[in-house]
Amino acid sequence: MSILIDYEIERLLQFALKKQLISKWDLDLARNKILDVFQLTDIKQVTVPNEDLGSPVLILERMLDWAFENGQLPENTVTYRDLLDTKIMGCLVPSQSEVIRHFEENVRKYGPKEATASFYQFSQDVHYIRTDRIAKNEKWLAPTEYGDLQMTINLSKPEKDPVAIAAARNLQKSDYPTCLLCKENVGYAGRLNHPARQNHRIIPVTLENEQWFLQFSPYVYYNEHAIVLSGEHKPMKISKQTFTKLLQFVEQYPHYFLGSNADLPIVGGSILSHDHFQGGYHTFPMEVAEMEYSFTLDKYPTVQLGTVKWPMSVLRLQGLNQQDLIDAADDILRKWKKYSDESVEIIAFTGETPHNTITPIARRRGELFELDLVLRNNRTSDKHPFGIFHPHEEVHHIKKENIGLIEVMGLAVLPGRLLEELKAIAEILDSNEDLSVILENSELTKHYDWVVKLKDRLTPERKQSSYQLLLEDVGNIFATILGHAGVFKRDEAGKQAFQRFIKEMQNNIK
Repeated sequence: MSILIDYEIERLLQFALKKQLISKWDLDLARNKILDVFQLTDIKQVTVPNEDLGSPVLILERMLDWAFENGQLPENTVTYRDLLDTKIMGCLVPSQSEVIRHFEENVRKYGPKEATASFYQFSQDVHYIRTDRIAKNEKWLAPTEYGDLQMTINLSKPEKDPVAIAAARNLQKSDYPTCLLCKENVGYAGRLNHPARQNHRIIPVTLENEQWFLQFSPYVYYNEHAIVLSGEHKPMKISKQTFTKLLQFVEQYPHYFLGSNADLPIVGGSILSHDHFQGGYHTFPMEVAEMEYSFTLDKYPTVQLGTVKWPMSVLRLQGLNQQDLIDAADDILRKWKKYSDESVEIIAFTGETPHNTITPIARRRGELFELDLVLRNNRTSDKHPFGIFHPHEEVHHIKKENIGLIEVMGLAVLPGRLLEELKAIAEILDSNEDLSVILENSELTKHYDWVVKLKDRLTPERKQSSYQLLLEDVGNIFATILGHAGVFKRDEAGKQAFQRFIKEMQNNIK
């Protein structure tokens, strides 16, 4: 059995050489590090075939199987395997300073676009971005009146491991790193309730004289899905400084967009405790949505403003002068935070509790800087206890989670449970079984009313399969969900209310 691990260690070293994670001078050092991980004191010389592997996954899987068979994995579960394979790959990853040096050299020689592309490939090669899991995600386009929405069913995050959850209860409480976004995660060994990060590296970025860092999401939802995080663990807050940082970033990385989740519960992101942005090299449906109505603010003659044809309520600002855009966005934010229109259920405060905020997104259009300000409100009611401007209960069978930055822009991130549910429903439809069988399955019952309505569209002449029909309608439901999150609805009353807000800004931003 030891021959197997010797062989796989040499295969992994060859992979690391070909991916330029290590040089020939690092071979003995890297080999000894891996031996230490497996608690081995010697290794037999073996010859491995010349391979050009795209990822280390197959090698790591064999190593992990060997580790379990030889008593080096307490349990053969996803959590324990992830902790070990990350530790193995950590033996092959250059130091933080070396990764930064290489990145900055690429920026100087080739430019920021090439530098981020190289760092993105590096993050995949070291298995920080687990491409094997991401490849399992279901993706499709859904045609709607707002263009083709981008749909994903997310399978890349590992399922909760009950064995690890039970074992983690016995762990001593730790506040280090403070959260999953803190810079201290770089190289961290992890534990049962915190992922290992020995293969994780980050790139320093200066924004408004503050130390920030660029990294990639390990569960990328789109190309070069980046996270830009504050070096200090501090809560998210949308302010004038937010707009400054966003625009400074896209000046440095003009091929990227950068945006922030809103800073209030329900309409905010999952980690409100650590100030961070998300960006990347990807075109979202909202970005290509057309301007629907243009207007001006006398105070800012250099700024072009308008509303966007989109199910959510979006103000788009364009201009050559960053400071004018920042000042205009700040004035709009201040006005929106205090704005109420009870005729469309927008109330700015309940006592001292604020409800209005913004999801901002920055990008470049040639020489122009562009800011999209998506208006948000997190109020709840008896009718909508999860949120008035949140997915309503009738769509919770598809999605009931918060609508964050990525989804605001038109990329649906749907729960993993949905894939098997849709496939099971498609089988029922294709077999022409009585739909009452759906009610006998606790996982499918929530979809019953939806499927009954869809049944009428299943004619013999249709060209798409039942599964394709389901995916198509999930896209329509996602458009409806975005409409639920929009503060000014697309009906006549909502359009008139949006115009009232614009008029209020024009009259008061002087």
